[in-house]
Formats: sequence, structure tokens, C-alpha cells
Amino acid sequence: MEQNKEMTAQESLALIAETVNNSRKSIVKRSGKYMLVWGIALTIVSLLVFILWKSTGKEAWNYLWFAMPVIGLVPSYIMKSKETTHLPDNTVSRMLSGIWRTFGVFAVSISVFCILYAQFGSSFFTSLAIGVSLSPMILLLFGMAETISGVAVKNTSIKVAGVITGVGGIILYYILGNMSEDGIETTLLFTLAGIVLALTGVILQIQNKE
Repeated sequence: MEQNKEMTAQESLALIAETVNNSRKSIVKRSGKYMLVWGIALTIVSLLVFILWKSTGKEAWNYLWFAMPVIGLVPSYIMKSKETTHLPDNTVSRMLSGIWRTFGVFAVSISVFCILYAQFGSSFFTSLAIGVSLSPMILLLFGMAETISGVAVKNTSIKVAGVITGVGGIILYYILGNMSEDGIETTLLFTLAGIVLALTGVILQIQNKE
């Protein structure tokens, strides 16, 4: 009796492990097309901001970044509505959702903080907003969120993409920062992040092509 109970427990653990592993594979398989969409959206918006800012000299074009969620969410919603099957609500899917929701909250909060306090004119808060650059913080947060997601689903391509975006983005930021006085060129770092994200999506689709 005790031996049968032990075997049953072992089988249950094996079943749970298999279910979680299948869930990871399913998430990675579907993530490819969404990464491609968001990568293209990030590339388009960043290039648009760079071109308009560079040609007019007006930093206000950065407000276009707030259109990013709409540009990415609309096609994502359409693709999701056309899926015949949906991912089960489990630990892995909830973990990924939590990771990207956290990134969204941090990114938006920091952005709003810098925008609001920059309106105070020549004050301590303005110096703080200008002194702490927004671009490297967002790049680092984005890279960390992507890398942690790759760890969660055990996918090397996603982890490597996250490291390139986060660590590589910070290194390039300081290199470009020393080359540019107005910081406009640093906008192209988000173009690079978008291209890396889109390419990761393509790689995932090729790896999981049926």
C-alpha cells in the first residue's frame, strides 16, 4: 500500500512537471508572433520620434511614445481573437503576465514623473528629471523584463535578446551620449531594441514551425 502511494505521488509530480513544461512550450510558440508585432511597433514609433525630433528640433515629439500601447495592442487583440485555442491560466502564464505588467507600471510611472516635474521650470525637480535620463532606465527595465521572461519559459533566444537590449542598450547609450549633445540619437537605441525583439519573434516562429 505504501509503495503504491509513493508511486502515485511520483506520477503526480511527473504529471505536474510535464504540464508546466508543455505550458512553457505553448507560450513560447505563441509568443513569436506577438514579439514580431511589438518589435515592429517599437521600431516604427522610435524612428518616427527620431525623424520628427531631428528635423524640427522639438523634444515634444516624444509624446508620440504614448501611442505605443495602441499601436501594439490593436493587432495583438485581433490575432488573439482569431486563435481557436487559448492558453490555460497557470503559474507560468500568470508569472509572465505579472512580469510585463510590472514593467508597464514602472515604465509609465517613471515617464510621467519626469514629464510632470520637468514642468516646474528651474527647480530641484527639473534638475532631477534632467539629470536622471529616462532612456537608459526604460531600456534596462525592458531588457530585464525580457530576460526574466526567457528564464521563466526556459528559452535561450528570449534571454539573449533581453541581455542585448538591457546591457547592450546601456553601453550604447553612454557611447552615443558622448557623441550627441541633444541626446536625439539615443532614440535610435529603441529602434535597435525593436529590431532585436522582432528578430527574436521570427526566430521563435522558425523554431516552433509545425
